[in-house]
Amino acid sequence: MSSCCDPTPPVDQTQAVDDRYGAAAQEREACLCTPVGFDPTLLKALPAAVIERDYGCGDPTRWVRPGDRVLDLGSGSGKNAFICAQIVGSEGSVVGVDRNPEMLALSRGAIPAVASAIGTSNVRFVEGAIEALDASGPDGDVLIPDQSVDVVLSNCVLNLVNPSARERLLANIRRVLASAGRVAISDIVCDRPVPLALQQDPDLWSGCISGAWQEQDFLDQFRALGFHDVAYADRSAEPWKVVEGIAFRAVTLVGALPDSSRPCC
Repeated sequence: MSSCCDPTPPVDQTQAVDDRYGAAAQEREACLCTPVGFDPTLLKALPAAVIERDYGCGDPTRWVRPGDRVLDLGSGSGKNAFICAQIVGSEGSVVGVDRNPEMLALSRGAIPAVASAIGTSNVRFVEGAIEALDASGPDGDVLIPDQSVDVVLSNCVLNLVNPSARERLLANIRRVLASAGRVAISDIVCDRPVPLALQQDPDLWSGCISGAWQEQDFLDQFRALGFHDVAYADRSAEPWKVVEGIAFRAVTLVGALPDSSRPCC
């Protein structure tokens, strides 16, 4: 399975991401996000630190429905997960997955305040790598079970995954989704392949730039998994950044799996 990137560069991408986002959990870093507008009524229940230390490039929560079982990949401060908690209501549930201890401490610490404000406790955050949803959790079971999710969303995180692990990442997204499951993935894409020299820059990698998927390839990867109606529901008209002539822009990819309960013809 290919991406816009050359073979895995000899740089400790995981450590670069962990260091930068660990620091960003303590103090806001403006360079890690693009300006995104969220429904202000859904932000009222969230602690200020959760809002201020959220880093993303879109609003995938707009594709969540009441009653959904939501999986938020790279949940960070918990902002997107807590917004989803209000949309899905008491009949739904939200699970955030993140591997950064500082971000997990921030999101988990906010659960009681948000639950009190919205009148339901339907969110939990688990520690793990988003490409390794099939790994064993603390109880010995798989981190996220098969077909246990209605919608997978992510906000500017898939591009941080090492290219060597992206096949596993996509396979796990497909595995955890139930029949007719959906995806809403906000991320950064590029208009042509990123050269190896840029991939070896830890600041560009952890800054959601040099790990960007190539724009057409990102769509094709989800179509190859069996998703229908794959498209960019949002795509910034102007590039977010241009580095060495390569345009990087924010998109939100959406798609849905077939409904196995309905006849195909």
